[in-house]
Amino acid sequence: MITKIDQTSSIPFDLASERRILGILIKYPDLIDKVLVSLKEQHFYAPENRLIYKRIIEIYRESGKLSYTLLAKKLRQNADMDEPSEFLMGLTESFISRSELEPSIASVREEYAKRRIIEASDEIAQIVLNSNDLSLAEMQARAQQIIFEATSVEAEAANEVKDLLDVLQRCYTNLVARKEGTKSSGLRVMYPSIDAITTGFKNKDLIVLAGRPSMGKTALALNWSMNIAKRGNPVLIFSLEMDDEQIGDRFVINELFGYRSEDGKPLVTSFEYQTRLNDEKMKVTEEVFSDLYRLPIKIVDKRGLTVDEIRAKARQVKTEEPDLSLIVIDYLQLIKPREGNNRNWALQVGEIVRELRDLAGELDLPLILLSQLNRGVELRENKRPVMSDLRDSGNIEEFADIVLFVYRDEYYYPDQAEERGTKGLAEIIFAKQRKGETGTAYLRWYPEFARFVDETFREEG
Repeated sequence: MITKIDQTSSIPFDLASERRILGILIKYPDLIDKVLVSLKEQHFYAPENRLIYKRIIEIYRESGKLSYTLLAKKLRQNADMDEPSEFLMGLTESFISRSELEPSIASVREEYAKRRIIEASDEIAQIVLNSNDLSLAEMQARAQQIIFEATSVEAEAANEVKDLLDVLQRCYTNLVARKEGTKSSGLRVMYPSIDAITTGFKNKDLIVLAGRPSMGKTALALNWSMNIAKRGNPVLIFSLEMDDEQIGDRFVINELFGYRSEDGKPLVTSFEYQTRLNDEKMKVTEEVFSDLYRLPIKIVDKRGLTVDEIRAKARQVKTEEPDLSLIVIDYLQLIKPREGNNRNWALQVGEIVRELRDLAGELDLPLILLSQLNRGVELRENKRPVMSDLRDSGNIEEFADIVLFVYRDEYYYPDQAEERGTKGLAEIIFAKQRKGETGTAYLRWYPEFARFVDETFREEG
């Protein structure tokens, strides 16, 4: 049996709309499918209304039809109400227009969303008051997740069944915008050979940038980040290895690469920057700082972050910076597994990668995830990475939209680099691209400045 609610309660709900929806469904069962995609039992606040909705859905799923008689019989069989007929008559006794359905659904969903915010506040209060075993950072991460879920409730029931006509209309609108130059096809990193293959990184995509240690993964990701930020696109960098000042110095040194004397020599070398500059070189470096101050880049340099903490911090930045355009995480193997997760490492990594791809979709931006490769590369004669080099680290290749490998032949064969023509040459190998071609882009590597420069040609895959 159920207990009716106190209508003087201060909890937000719309009893009239709840009853109106039920009355419409009883009179017009053909509308049940439409309501099913928008409302769940929990959207109804009044227990009697929630129960009636539950029984309506049960009957419809069992028999594919609904009637006043079937519903009353179901309620009696389950001893849900003493006098179900009396209650149902109250729902259907007056004429109810089909046109009232959608406004009623909207009102019920809105009141439910308000209740979820109240519940989230209560849940956060309980975590703070009763979870003595959690650190402040863990409490903040959990609170962030709870609030985000509560305030995202309206997105849950967005219609997941899309009409092809609607999809094609959006595709055509985007096509026209690209033709007129008002919208790009993706986020360009301003390396022509790479942008030619990707046409820009797409929103919701997970881009895995992998390589053995010292190949230049971090440098390349930072090069891209700076180029993107220079065009006014905010970037968020999670550095689980280097601290924020190391990254800041990398940006400065990287930018000093472009300051040259008439004979082509750098005005300030990396070594000079890290020692003591004379007045002239200091002036050049200050110019670089002035240029970098305006870049919309945010850095999180805390080590040992879990994927939950990364998600919480990313959501927070997205709230503060709605135009956030890119997230970079350096790197996958340094993300801390959840406490109490006893699954093997490969499965844990696969789960982390899947959740990060979900995060890219949720925040509607590309996410670049740096990754190490297994040591099997070192045992082969041809040391260029292949997809199987990722497999010991979980289902990375399965969840990634793009897989890129950084390879420098010179690293393995320094004595033969001149003869092979590979001195300073880096290969960016597109091993997988879900929405485009594969192939190899060639960049020139300048280790002193941790800088890659485009070679402007590529090989088709």
